[in-house]
Amino acid sequence: MVEPLFQVKVDCAYCETSFQTSRVRPSFKKAKQTDTDFCIHYKDINPDFYVVRVCPSCGYASTENTSTQFLPSQRELFKTKVAQQWVMKDYGVERSWDDALYTYKLALLCAQLKNEKGRIIAGLLHHIAWLYRYKQDTEQENRFLQFALDAYTGVFETEGAEINNARLMYLMGDLNRRLKKYNEAVKWFGRVINDKRIMDAAMIRASREQWAATREEMLVERLELPQEMME
Repeated sequence: MVEPLFQVKVDCAYCETSFQTSRVRPSFKKAKQTDTDFCIHYKDINPDFYVVRVCPSCGYASTENTSTQFLPSQRELFKTKVAQQWVMKDYGVERSWDDALYTYKLALLCAQLKNEKGRIIAGLLHHIAWLYRYKQDTEQENRFLQFALDAYTGVFETEGAEINNARLMYLMGDLNRRLKKYNEAVKWFGRVINDKRIMDAAMIRASREQWAATREEMLVERLELPQEMME
């Protein structure tokens, strides 16, 4: 019988130890729904739990998108903040929700110590929010959605030209909507819909749908509609 998890070898960027980490076989990735901010809910095993690779020797946590470079100052910072406190633990096996949360928060700390690109940090914060969503912990989910939104805003301001702007703007609209910052949400959705340079049909359609959903939510909550939403 085929097991859902398989092992891959990873070389630690900090201490250069080789270790095994688990991934979920594609045939076991069975989505049951996808939320408007791209969070996927899975039927059985959740591949998101296995995104972060943790070195059992030093505690360095990374993802496939993390840079492998360590500046000397970053090495020193990581050594004092993580490696010297680390007690050897193997996360290369089956993970619980608590294990997954711990690995993401450790990856976030490592990314911050290494001064990773904003999009890496924003993605980790967003994934942590999703983990809380799986647990229906709305308070912590919203806390991390706000952190993610702040980070995505920084990404838009500094890296906007390098990445898929339409997806990023849509995402900022959706996170604002989830956090009930409806006027901000409308602005971001409107930018995707109205910017003639944007050719991403899927994001334009999604922005139209969420623009309409935001309008409905504002009407239900009896909030004053911004001028561009008046019929």
